[in-house]
Amino acid sequence: MESMRQPLRLVGLLFSAVLLAGCQLLTESPTDPRELRGTGDLGLIIERASGSVLVVDTTEKTVLERVEGLGNLSHASVVYSRDGRYGYVFGRDGGLTKVDLLTGSIDRRIVQAGNSIGGAISQDGEYLAVSNYEPGGVKVFDSGSLEQVASIPAHYEGEDGETHRSKTVGLVDAPGNRFVFSLFDAGEIWILDMSHDEPRVVRREAGDKPYDALITGQGRWYIAGLYGEDGLSLLDLWNPDEGVRHILSDYGRNDERRPVYKMPHLEGWAIAGDRAFVPAVGAHKVLEISMEDWAPEGRIPVQGQPVFVMASPDHRQIWVSFAHPDNDVVQVIDSRTSEVIRTLEPGEAVLHMEFSPRGEEVWISARDSNRVTVYDTGTLEKITTLEAKKPSGIFFTSRAHRLGL
Repeated sequence: MESMRQPLRLVGLLFSAVLLAGCQLLTESPTDPRELRGTGDLGLIIERASGSVLVVDTTEKTVLERVEGLGNLSHASVVYSRDGRYGYVFGRDGGLTKVDLLTGSIDRRIVQAGNSIGGAISQDGEYLAVSNYEPGGVKVFDSGSLEQVASIPAHYEGEDGETHRSKTVGLVDAPGNRFVFSLFDAGEIWILDMSHDEPRVVRREAGDKPYDALITGQGRWYIAGLYGEDGLSLLDLWNPDEGVRHILSDYGRNDERRPVYKMPHLEGWAIAGDRAFVPAVGAHKVLEISMEDWAPEGRIPVQGQPVFVMASPDHRQIWVSFAHPDNDVVQVIDSRTSEVIRTLEPGEAVLHMEFSPRGEEVWISARDSNRVTVYDTGTLEKITTLEAKKPSGIFFTSRAHRLGL
């Protein structure tokens, strides 16, 4: 009997040693932030001139890594995998790069076209769609492997009776594993449905030269700005068979005619309660619009031509950036009073703003000052600055759980 107890005692001692070692591993904090951490407070900052991105920690407000070799990032944007680990960077040169935020490295990279203008990720996270100028159309890729799964050439019949390919713009993701985009040359809006065995496309007339577009946060309304005529095109994605509706014919192109130094980004529209705050094209105004009937409600004077007009997550503030030559300031509007309450100076050539997931901070890139400034949205005071090489777009992983970004 004693001879049987000896092996059992040894097994017990070995088990205790393994258990203690495991407990020690669990209680020790990792020295390398990449060893064990979540991704919910991470993000990417585009360094447009150097073809690189910064991996940032929004809690500590620090730069974790610089990832290089991403090509032409002059008009780059980013979407995220569902778990927030991978950022997909869409470059202007047709590059599609999958960046691993936890290792600070490129996981995969392809060049899928000659000239691209943004992308989107499907509702289920399975597909990536890229909007291309050259060749005109949209390509769809598997988000894991970056293998191409579909190509949708933007064919249309021109006035000469010949078939042409249009530049595609305003690409967004929509509920139901759909993508929506506009054809600049054809004046159309297409809905690409990826929920079936084969992709399906629905075409709708849009207006003259749609140049950019947005989708509202709940995924119902797709709005395309029109470069060739006053107003915008509105498509109800709940009822797409009703066709496109023309709204806001006095959107601002004929109001106070000035040279347009930079077309506003429609994706930067601010939705606050039942109102939309919209940059007026070429005018020093932010327009207030009722979302019940899409009628103008008011005009807020600002110090320049607005480019981005963005609402804080609680909808209490509207932050506005501007086109050259007034692009070294940002103005903050109180959404309750529709008045400018502060003018800030983040640096020269402000290009982008991004709110922290719950809105207590906003990060602002200043390209020509080579820095990103972080502000407290409660006090409107500067918290800190981060050095960056010609920074432009700022994209946090909280975007992984929001439609249309």
